[in-house]
Amino acid sequence: MPKPIRVLVIDDSASVRQAMTAILSADPEIEVIAAAADPFAAARHIQEEIPDVITLDVEMPRMDGITFLRKLMSQRPIPVVMCSSLVEEGSDTLLQALDAGAVDVILKPRVGVADHLAEAHLMIRETVKGAARARLGARRQRTTAPAQKLTADAVLPPPTGRAMSRTTEMVVAIGASTGGTEALREVLEALPANSPGIVIVQHMPESFTRAFARRLDGLCQIDVKEAEDGDTVMRGRALIAPGGLRHTMLERQGARYVVSVREGPLVSRHRPSVDVLFRSAARNAGANAVGIILTGMGDDGARGLLEMKQAGARTFAQDEATSIVFGMPKEAIARGAADKVIPLGSVARELLHATAR
Repeated sequence: MPKPIRVLVIDDSASVRQAMTAILSADPEIEVIAAAADPFAAARHIQEEIPDVITLDVEMPRMDGITFLRKLMSQRPIPVVMCSSLVEEGSDTLLQALDAGAVDVILKPRVGVADHLAEAHLMIRETVKGAARARLGARRQRTTAPAQKLTADAVLPPPTGRAMSRTTEMVVAIGASTGGTEALREVLEALPANSPGIVIVQHMPESFTRAFARRLDGLCQIDVKEAEDGDTVMRGRALIAPGGLRHTMLERQGARYVVSVREGPLVSRHRPSVDVLFRSAARNAGANAVGIILTGMGDDGARGLLEMKQAGARTFAQDEATSIVFGMPKEAIARGAADKVIPLGSVARELLHATAR
């Protein structure tokens, strides 16, 4: 039997520490080794036993979570999951935490925190397991059996035939999860202003995708925005699927592509789901699309990327060496869904080459 994932919980709220400890300890693959009220107490625990994963609040006494995260990553890198209620005012701060090295974020509401965490127990455990797989230095990869989950069939029927063989414009569909925030930044920053239209699913909590899109928009030559229902997919624009409650799909209206943002069940344990986006691209764009799957835990997107390939699209998967978590790309490669396996630094170049008419 593999050793359990050892977790250190850091939060100034006693009720949150208790709730997180109970939720994580209920999973036989996870062991909470300690719960600390602030980073100084946490540092003492780390001196005694190094955890596999840390869950970390942002606002705490004596030292804020982001300062502690920076110190930790500079001295002893450990996968960190930020667990914070700073959504509206602090979402930019949490994105800075991702820049500083956090591998994922758990959204914590301002009221009813313990009850909310209890309802989100499956997501919290899966997030912690994904963080344990993060490639920080020479950390050991762990394997866990995936829970039973819905496929894209729950939202969109499978492709029944080829989409229009050729259109004027190409479209690009990208899927990512753990480690994807920085991977996407690197890809989008490298694209020129006249790049083909892009639709992205990055697994993030509700409300974080808007701040993430704003951040990228300030860094990139192309326009980046959170997708809204009916948005046109056009040259020089990347649309990021809103997190949390709805799926984002590609549709064709006459001579143009648009996105549809609609409600639906969790697919591959996610909403939005990469599989749903990729299936919609296979159905409505076919050979006029390019599919790219980047770093992330699990297998969301693997089936959809294969459907895109079978519909005539060019498909790419990020390689293991440059992936923070080589889960989603690995599953896609194993299914034969990727035409080419490439390092992160080559994604922008391959994207432009594949969409050149």
